[in-house]
Amino acid sequence: MDALWAYIVSGINQLQAGLYQLISPLHVLGPAFTIAVLAVVTVLIARFFTRRFKTRRYRELEQEFKYWFDIKQEALKLREEEPEKAKQLGVNIDKGKLNEVYYNYFFEGLLNNLLTMYIPIFSMLAFVNYTYQPEALKALFGKSQLFSLYWINGQTYSIGAVFWFVFCVFAAYLAFFVIGRIYRRYRPDRKGRDSLAGCEA
Repeated sequence: MDALWAYIVSGINQLQAGLYQLISPLHVLGPAFTIAVLAVVTVLIARFFTRRFKTRRYRELEQEFKYWFDIKQEALKLREEEPEKAKQLGVNIDKGKLNEVYYNYFFEGLLNNLLTMYIPIFSMLAFVNYTYQPEALKALFGKSQLFSLYWINGQTYSIGAVFWFVFCVFAAYLAFFVIGRIYRRYRPDRKGRDSLAGCEA
């Protein structure tokens, strides 16, 4: 077991050294920019893994959940014709199979995200915390923090590598969310205009 652990530690150290060599050219642009790039790349990798890699059980539960959810929606549509029957059917679905499938689907999704999203993010966070700790920042860039934030009350807060990385990760996810919403909002209009243009031609 000790030998196996030694191999694991050696492999982690080699990965860390290789990643450091890969990003070291970015240091000329400053540590804040370098960490921001690492955060964006990490989010891109996590999003790729989350979308492309799903366990077979997760896919099965997703299909099953959609099936029972559609049945519930159909039951709710019957309210005008047969309200009592529709209400009873909806209650039975809520208390029965739909809840069971939903909880299984939720926890399987949580485990799937643990592998595809949280592990990459926390692994890179550990790398940033180790590589850009105050002593290392002082040796590389001459100061022990990335920059100082001046608050409205006149107090100054020192921003470190970990806080900046977490902030950039959240900012990147928010940016991707906003861009996706805008893209989905205007994409149908563009398709419609393209179809109309084709018909006129």
